[in-house]
This record gives sequence, C-alpha cells and structure tokens, in this order.
Amino acid sequence: MQDKLNCVSQIIKDTADIEILPYFNQPESFETFKKSSGEIVTNIDLNAERRLTESLLSLSVDSEVIGEESASEDTQIYHVLKKDKPVWIIDPLDGTRNFANGKNCFAIIVALCLGGETVAGWIYDPINLKMYSAYKGVGATLNGKSLNIKECQDLSNMIGSTGQNFSKILDERAGGFGIPKRCNRYRCIGREYGDLATGILDFAEYSILKPWDHAAGVLIHSEAGGYSAFISDKRGYLPVPPVKKTLLIAQSEKVWTQILKILSIEN
Repeated sequence: MQDKLNCVSQIIKDTADIEILPYFNQPESFETFKKSSGEIVTNIDLNAERRLTESLLSLSVDSEVIGEESASEDTQIYHVLKKDKPVWIIDPLDGTRNFANGKNCFAIIVALCLGGETVAGWIYDPINLKMYSAYKGVGATLNGKSLNIKECQDLSNMIGSTGQNFSKILDERAGGFGIPKRCNRYRCIGREYGDLATGILDFAEYSILKPWDHAAGVLIHSEAGGYSAFISDKRGYLPVPPVKKTLLIAQSEKVWTQILKILSIEN
C-alpha cells in the first residue's frame, strides 16, 4: 500500500491541473449552486471530487470515500469511518468561494483514515505548487522537505487565526504585554494548515469541525511537531462526522496552554 500512497500526490496534482486550474478566473466557464446548508458549490468541485474518487479508489479496491460534496447529499455516508478498512476523505476544492470570486487562496485536501484515525494526509496549494503531506509516525513534508515547527518564545510576536468570539478577545487586549496578534481568516482551512505547519501562523482555533477540513491538516501539523487538542477535554482530534467543538492548535503543548489562558477559556 505504501507504494500506492506515493501516487496520491500526483493524483491530486493531476486533478488540479485538469479539473480546477483551467477554470480559475474564468467565471463564465463554471456554474455556481447553493447547497442545502447555504454554502456554495460549483461544478468544478463536483468534477474534481469525481476524478479524485475514481483515482483513489483504484489504489485500494476495498477502500471507501467520503467527499465533501457527496456527504452533503448523503449524511449516512459517515458510517464507513467506523469500519476497519481504508477510508479516503476528500475536499476537492477547499475555498470554493475564494475560487469563484477569483481569489487565489484555495486547496485540495485528501486524508486516509484507518481504524478511526488519520494515517496519511495531503494538502495541495495549486497556485504556489506546494504539496504538504504526512504519514502517521513518519513525519511531515513540504514538497519532499521535512517540516519541523520551531517554537516562538514571545507570545506578542505570534499570530493566529481565530473565529469571531476569540478574535474579539484578542482585539480587546491588542497591544498588551504578551498578547498575540490575529489575522483575517483565509476562508480556506487547508491553506491555514499549511501555514501552521510551516510556522507562518503560530496558532488557530476552529469550532465547526468537518472531517474533510481537518483530518489531513491536524495530522500534518502534528507530524511537523505541533500540538492540538479540544479545549473542553484536551483530547486530540479524530475523523468523525461534523461536530461543534472547539479545537485549539498551537506550536507546542506549552504554547497551547498559554494561548488558552489568554483567551480566558475554562478547561
């Protein structure tokens, strides 16, 4: 299976080159729809997911797929996560709204899960040709080069991505001693995870967790040396159906604890 996993990066790149990039900044060449959730989707998402699904299933005949778009139509599909067989989790076009609006911040995300945990993950930034990948227990890479997160010692020099509530807390305390800064959300979680794994972002907080958004990113960040846990019970993230639960991600457990205190969240 390991030899076949080495093909995943190329499958993802081919999908971007064939199904996504030719249509970027060409709004007349694709259609946009609204899902029942209110989120937008394009035929580019659907075509990319179809290609990824067919290609990834060919690598392992007993594997199954959970794609963001297929899951929006069939919520019963999550039961495969409990099976003792390989499950591919796909976000064919993370940052759909950015793509549709001509903003070059989008990605393809693929995770491989087995026995209820993520064992491999890939995030591809097709604009900047950056492939982040990780295998559980082996480490994380960016275009084949090892990733190792370096801990920043000064909280005031840190920058993170946070939701509305936590952003308000940071804004109220902005400029204070040891208070980190925040950035505007990318509206592309895959790209945020890439920056977390390379130290461009130092921490992040997410409260609505969907497996296609987080399974690969959490593994890549962890294998690069980072730390993440739910603030309510300090348990790590596992690929499960969408859940509302706050996940805090940081360079290390020490920084995680410091950020938690700054945000005044009770454990």
